[in-house]
Amino acid sequence: MPNPSKAAAPTPNPSKAAAPTPSPSKTAAPASYDHTTAAGLWQETDDQGRPGAWFLFVEKDGLYRGRLVKGFKQPGEQKLMLTCEKCTGDQKDAPMSGLTIVKDMKRKGNKYVDGNILDPRDGTVYHAQMELSADGEQLAVRGYLGIPLLGQTQIWTRLPDDAIAPADIPEESVGPAATQE
Repeated sequence: MPNPSKAAAPTPNPSKAAAPTPSPSKTAAPASYDHTTAAGLWQETDDQGRPGAWFLFVEKDGLYRGRLVKGFKQPGEQKLMLTCEKCTGDQKDAPMSGLTIVKDMKRKGNKYVDGNILDPRDGTVYHAQMELSADGEQLAVRGYLGIPLLGQTQIWTRLPDDAIAPADIPEESVGPAATQE
């Protein structure tokens, strides 16, 4: 199961010379997410506080899903995993960037139930539940086999809505077989 720490938005320094004007695709206003729900950007970290990945959660038709929008190489890793080789179905060999990891979470107040979470390292799909903290800044993500008692919980931290430019957020990815007709 993927891992959080809080990233701060960069603070502009008025004493620095003006930067070149960014291209129009980079100037789009960031999305504004309702921080009373799981919608928005989240960071997963390891036990030492190093960021592992950033996820974007969205709600569609009453269900929440989270896709990988940025991955970080960990100490000792030779390279980032680029495709989900061990995934099945329409996610087989899909690019990791944009891969939906958390699916079908039904909101019940601050809890999210009846969903699943993918471990792309081995393609295993676990049952999942989540709980949003009262202040909306932390998300407890639990993947489990069979019953919730048999699982692992990670605490993910909300990122600022502008932590990643809208133009840099990857579209949802699918594998090559899903794109062939």
